[in-house]
Amino acid sequence: MQTAALFKNGGSQAVRLPKEFRFEGTEVFIRKTAEGVLLIPKEEYVALMWQEWVDNLAQFDEPITIDRGGAPQEREGLDELFP
Repeated sequence: MQTAALFKNGGSQAVRLPKEFRFEGTEVFIRKTAEGVLLIPKEEYVALMWQEWVDNLAQFDEPITIDRGGAPQEREGLDELFP
């Protein structure tokens, strides 16, 4: 397992990553786990998240309908607002 150097940058702690661990872009998502800290490339993660969303749309090939089990309420004045 490789190691990386820790150093202070202003009031923050920073990690100097070896070349083979460098990220594209300027930001990463960070999450603290029981085992340590997880860094996730922001651009790649967002792109994968949207791609997963688009891929999952296929399972919804029929419109979603909700049966509210009753007749619509009659409300005075609505016919004038929405002819």
